Amino acid sequence: MLDDSTRGQLATYFERISQPIELIASLDDSQGAADIRELITEIAAIEPAKITARFDGQFARRPSFQITRRGQDMGVHFAALPMGHEFTSLLLALLWAGGHPPKVEADVIEQIQALDGEFSFETWMSLTCHNCPDVVQAFNLMAVLNPRIRHVAIDGGLFQKEVEERQIMAVPTVLQGGQAFASGRMELAEILKKIDTGAAARDAARLAQKAPYDVLIVGGGPAGAAAAVYAARKGIRTGVVAERFGGQTLDTLGIENYISVLETQGPKFAAALEAHAKAYDVDIMNGQRVAALQPAADASGLIGVTLDNGAVLQGKTVILSTGARWRNVNVPGEAEYRTKGVAYCPHCDGPLFKGKDVAVIGGGNSGVEAAIDLAGVVRHVTLIEFLDQLKADAVLVNKLKSLPNVTIHTNAQTTEITGDGQKVDGLKFKSRVDGSEHRVPLSGVFVQIGLVPNTEFLKGTVELSKYGEVIVDARGATSLPGVFAAGDATTVPYKQIIIAAGEGAKAALSAFDHLIRGGAH
Repeated sequence: MLDDSTRGQLATYFERISQPIELIASLDDSQGAADIRELITEIAAIEPAKITARFDGQFARRPSFQITRRGQDMGVHFAALPMGHEFTSLLLALLWAGGHPPKVEADVIEQIQALDGEFSFETWMSLTCHNCPDVVQAFNLMAVLNPRIRHVAIDGGLFQKEVEERQIMAVPTVLQGGQAFASGRMELAEILKKIDTGAAARDAARLAQKAPYDVLIVGGGPAGAAAAVYAARKGIRTGVVAERFGGQTLDTLGIENYISVLETQGPKFAAALEAHAKAYDVDIMNGQRVAALQPAADASGLIGVTLDNGAVLQGKTVILSTGARWRNVNVPGEAEYRTKGVAYCPHCDGPLFKGKDVAVIGGGNSGVEAAIDLAGVVRHVTLIEFLDQLKADAVLVNKLKSLPNVTIHTNAQTTEITGDGQKVDGLKFKSRVDGSEHRVPLSGVFVQIGLVPNTEFLKGTVELSKYGEVIVDARGATSLPGVFAAGDATTVPYKQIIIAAGEGAKAALSAFDHLIRGGAH
């Protein structure tokens, strides 16, 4: 199962294991069980003095296996063959269980270890999901550090019957004690906030003590990261407050058009953004949502940024790089069936609809690409486009039309996503040509109709376009002195990573120019 190159790499990593570990499997006669047996046998053979494989586990879910420090009972389990995107999750779990320290701040480790109560988490994932590994790794880390926390990562593809019974319609989906806990990508900080009820108050008190910044950047996507690097290189005090560093790139599977980077994956690109910013003296405040922006109210000229937790940060200048999010189709049924058949990430959730019928709403590049990808997994794809023709690139449209299990409806207005109270069971649309109404029975709907800027908190503070975008001039300046903006949240056309990064650099240089000129343009 593991090639020679992978074995060699693992042998190097396993040199970091300082405490012996055991892999304890509970198997059945399925092919998945045979694959798991082969994998953990090969892993143990790489470093037999440090890693032992056993097959006498008595776990309720089969096939599955536990990773634990010898003589202990760590709550790290995989009901999966953790290859693909989850291979890193497996490697990290082995290293952490073996005593290798995680790359996490000491105060976060202390917070995890101090969590009170018993927790039993299940993360339902798919091996093609690029959002799942971060969630799996966060819960695995918590289970390694705190003996009162147990976690099992479950591949829905291995447990299709249970997926149907539990109505798992999106990944990652996390259950706690058998009850819904969260769905979608989550950072460790977000998980801890949900569990540790005192975390928000402690965060607010800590952040409120921060001294004012020369440049305070709101948002940690490509624009925010570029702004941080350019500002910090000027030797000025720079801070970044972000809900999740990396922004939309965390939800992007493949990136093939960032010049000089031939090909990479979104989460890897996001990690590189953060690493680049951390290479300079940038104060990164991750996992924080901004609630309001306050113009300078006195002679100090300091601009305020209020967080959801009540803390107020201050900056002599502020750069808004809050990015955008998936646009909702806003029809009955969308909100009710989100994660129950309504999805926004075909790469993540597509495998859950294997052999079923689905629809894609949107005929731009993202919608057509989603339909093409899904056609290789599901039984049939129906694509719904509001305009009279598909807006995607010709090469994508031609590819889509060549697929035998795709039906395309143009001039079609989606009017409702229907369900049985538990999950999606169909989609209704109306012809914009003759007004006729149609219903398509299906199990999933993937919404791919573009983006909406994250600027609601700015209404009444800076000038926004009719689309909610921050209006900026050629220098990235907004209508509010000392406040600049960059990236997908602005009126700059063409929402691309490379353009956002360039605009972030420009905004940082403009903010620095504003500072050295004493606030004058």
